[in-house]
Amino acid sequence: MDNLFYRKQKKRFDFTGVAKKLLKNKKLMIACGVALLLGSYVVFGNRGIIQRIRLQQQKADLEVKIRKAEEETKSLQSQSKALDGDKKAIEKVAREKYGMVREGEKVYKVNKGQ
Repeated sequence: MDNLFYRKQKKRFDFTGVAKKLLKNKKLMIACGVALLLGSYVVFGNRGIIQRIRLQQQKADLEVKIRKAEEETKSLQSQSKALDGDKKAIEKVAREKYGMVREGEKVYKVNKGQ
């Protein structure tokens, strides 16, 4: 009567029993060994999953670099076209990049730290 009110204990996974059965069955051992070798080759080999993930990441990084280089090339080409014939663009670059001034102009420099 006391057993009606108690839950039955669940059996825990018996790893040692499974290991003993596995060691006794030679065909199963060989199959597991081959599967383990094949699985490790698929994951870690030259054409494995890890190598593929690494190459995909490198590809993504290179695509970002290519996109940035193309944008920079376009901006430099547009700047070059503007400098070819536009006197104002040439003067702007000369003033901003090289600090050039016309005769008679005074340059005031402001210290931002104060």
